[in-house]
Amino acid sequence: MPNISRKFIVKFLIFFTFILQSINCQADNKSLILADSLFNAKSYKEAYNIYSDILQTEESYSPAMLLKMAYITEGMGQYNDATLYLSKYYDHNPSPKVISKIKSLTDQRDLKGYEVSDRAQFFKLLTDYQQEITSFFALLLVVSLIFTIVRNRANKPKYFIPSMILLLCTFLSNNMLKSPQTGIIKDSPTIIMGEPTAAGKFIKKVNPGHRVTIKSTEDIWYQIEWEGKEAYVKKENISKL
Repeated sequence: MPNISRKFIVKFLIFFTFILQSINCQADNKSLILADSLFNAKSYKEAYNIYSDILQTEESYSPAMLLKMAYITEGMGQYNDATLYLSKYYDHNPSPKVISKIKSLTDQRDLKGYEVSDRAQFFKLLTDYQQEITSFFALLLVVSLIFTIVRNRANKPKYFIPSMILLLCTFLSNNMLKSPQTGIIKDSPTIIMGEPTAAGKFIKKVNPGHRVTIKSTEDIWYQIEWEGKEAYVKKENISKL
């Protein structure tokens, strides 16, 4: 009986979690559908409020939603917000058209951080399918272990080599295939320093729109990569993407 009770509790918890996730997904979908209908009806302010709530509260969004938010904020004259949403969109769909639009919003021709390279696109492809890749390696690992046990090769270490390789691949895929944290410079002017102190080496004064990779955080500063070198910017001058 104790075993049956434990099994029942585990199954019930799994079922209950699934139901809660389904309810949350339905709630999110309803909010998004409502916002889309308001957007199509040109009730842009009301639609934006719902989109913003989904983005901030649920921390979820779709590329299409980001484009609509950029369109609304541009129409409201909030160009910094429009640039932020387009930069988020760029993370999902890097293209010259998006870069051109951001340049027109920021009135800058020489924006940093929007270079599209084959290496960056390949790594993005891997990070986009991280869960699928990790699941694939994990499945192969399970199959490999089962095959080793069934074949009764426990006394021959060489048969564990494929399993160890797959275990390493699963670990690397789960922990290393993560997109770097990026941010966009939002204030004008923003001072880029060589050290995390106001008395440090001055590097450059820039305007909003530049996209940077955030390496780490130190007190009130973000350590960023600027033109291939280590640099620092105050946190208040950057919006995380």
